[in-house]
Amino acid sequence: MRKITEESAFREQIGEDRLTVAIFKTTWCKDCHYIEPFIADVETAYADRLTMVVIDRDDMAELCSELNILGIPSFIAFRKGKELVRFVSKLRKTREEIEQFLDRAVEVSRALNVERI
Repeated sequence: MRKITEESAFREQIGEDRLTVAIFKTTWCKDCHYIEPFIADVETAYADRLTMVVIDRDDMAELCSELNILGIPSFIAFRKGKELVRFVSKLRKTREEIEQFLDRAVEVSRALNVERI
């Protein structure tokens, strides 16, 4: 998973026509470490439908403030520079919940394609 460390790279990535899911986390977050054993497999499973990137909230505090990232890990789906959906909760996120969110993000992105026809 590509780690983004500069705001310009973030803006470029989310500006693409392809669905991008940004995961906001930190090195000290226990719930962020909880997803580590399976998140690479999840990324591989969805590679044909979206791009996943990771952002350390502590390294990009201004951007996270702008995006109102309060809890971590937070997942936000973007396409063409617009936020489509986000998954934020104060509870630990399971693999199933993350996959449900990604399925929803893919659905929303596909619906935008249909609306343009």
